Amino acid sequence: MRAEGTGPRRRGRRPAGEDTRALILDAARAQFAEHGYDKASGRSIARAAGVDPALVRHYFAGKSELFAAAFVPAGINPMARVAELAPQGPDVLAEGILRTALAVWDSPHGSTILRPVFAGLISADPKLRFFREYLVRNVFGTAARKLDVDHAELRINLMASQVAGVLVAKVLLELEPLASADHDTVVRIVKPTLVRYLTEPYESLAGSGPG
Repeated sequence: MRAEGTGPRRRGRRPAGEDTRALILDAARAQFAEHGYDKASGRSIARAAGVDPALVRHYFAGKSELFAAAFVPAGINPMARVAELAPQGPDVLAEGILRTALAVWDSPHGSTILRPVFAGLISADPKLRFFREYLVRNVFGTAARKLDVDHAELRINLMASQVAGVLVAKVLLELEPLASADHDTVVRIVKPTLVRYLTEPYESLAGSGPG
């Protein structure tokens, strides 16, 4: 089955494997951007791609996996990565998340897909908030559940804000010398702050406010 409006028509039979998967991914990007992460559904994505919903389930185990495949380089699943790193402790989680974020942005996806998507994290436009929904609900939520610390959600939010700030300065604003710094340098400078957010006593981290 061929989706309408997905590009030039091809002659002959379309291969069933990667071509169908690519159609689904293209439709998913459009549906997530238009409706947001929470409201986009496998059925609506299948309809936009012109395929049976069963094919979406065949290629992708769930919406989170589909989203990662659509917006993150092949072989990197942020939710799975965080679930793997968090039980190993704050030091491993902090470095792993930072290195993963930097690797994603240095990939072809970083310049072609993720740059405009990342703008949604700091945009007031509701249509650009879908990536934020995914990060808060899945990636950061998984980290908070898996990390064995008090006030995990707040700590993860603080760490996420630091990583996002680094990416904005390094990738979007291209502030030097940070923009030209290699990954090892960025990790060496930023990691201690991330670890502090995850390990410092809450009373010291939050001041004298309510616990």
